[in-house]
Amino acid sequence: MNISLPDVLKSFVDRQVEDRGFGTSSAYMQELIRREQERQALRDVMLAGASSPATEAIGPAYFRELRAKVGKGA
Repeated sequence: MNISLPDVLKSFVDRQVEDRGFGTSSAYMQELIRREQERQALRDVMLAGASSPATEAIGPAYFRELRAKVGKGA
């Protein structure tokens, strides 16, 4: 795959590669694509959760139990 960029975008990519420690512009582009995949996956999970039926109300007891689990490293 080849990508053509105007000079201003190529300069930006070159600076990102240098400033952020990527070995090549391809490595930088791969990272951007991976992040977009993760963003879309998170969006899909959030939308699925938002459209799923409610199970039960969450109250203070739920959060107490959650804090206790986190405190124990569970």
